[in-house]
Amino acid sequence: MFRIKICGVTCVQDAMMVAQSGADALGLNFYPSSRRYVTQRQAEEISRCLPDNTTRVGVFVNASVSQMCDLAEHLRLDWLQLHGDESPEIIASLAPRRVLRAFRPRERDLQQEIEYLQFCRARSAVPEAVLIDAYDPREYGGTGKTADWSAVPAFQDQVAPIPVVLAGGLRADNVGEAIRMARPAAVDTASGVEIHPGRKDAELVRAFVDAARSVWREID
Repeated sequence: MFRIKICGVTCVQDAMMVAQSGADALGLNFYPSSRRYVTQRQAEEISRCLPDNTTRVGVFVNASVSQMCDLAEHLRLDWLQLHGDESPEIIASLAPRRVLRAFRPRERDLQQEIEYLQFCRARSAVPEAVLIDAYDPREYGGTGKTADWSAVPAFQDQVAPIPVVLAGGLRADNVGEAIRMARPAAVDTASGVEIHPGRKDAELVRAFVDAARSVWREID
């Protein structure tokens, strides 16, 4: 399982910088309406430059199973991140690929998300990990809004042993506090390390990675 993911990378230059920063994983966004969308050709160029130890995550929003499987095979994606309204049946259809199911909770108790995962268990379609992002009625992610960190520990207790990834408005100046409060298995950022949507800032990326690693060294 990765610990630090930089999402929404759109060019080779940023991909190489992210890999060199010490981040474990890199997200490629295949949602056409996203400001961080990459085409298959762009993703191929990025994937070719990455070292083998960098985890490749494909981010999808309500894509077809055939499209996700084709891109996973062609680009050697390690994870498929489902960031839309995908059903447990979609997760089952993607087996045996690793699925990271993203949630954007509207309610603090995350009851809807807990029930969703119960449906997944009943259908033998449990995702390998889940991601908690901030809710926005207009966008599926990358908004810069902060998720409710305090709600994560109780959620983790109820969905264990599924690892929880924390996203939503994370930056170098708040990721340490977020890790201490939420105790996630991993953290994920996009807008928190950007010059503008889709372009990463090397200093912000390194500061984010260093801040997260520093806190994990203290609490592990």
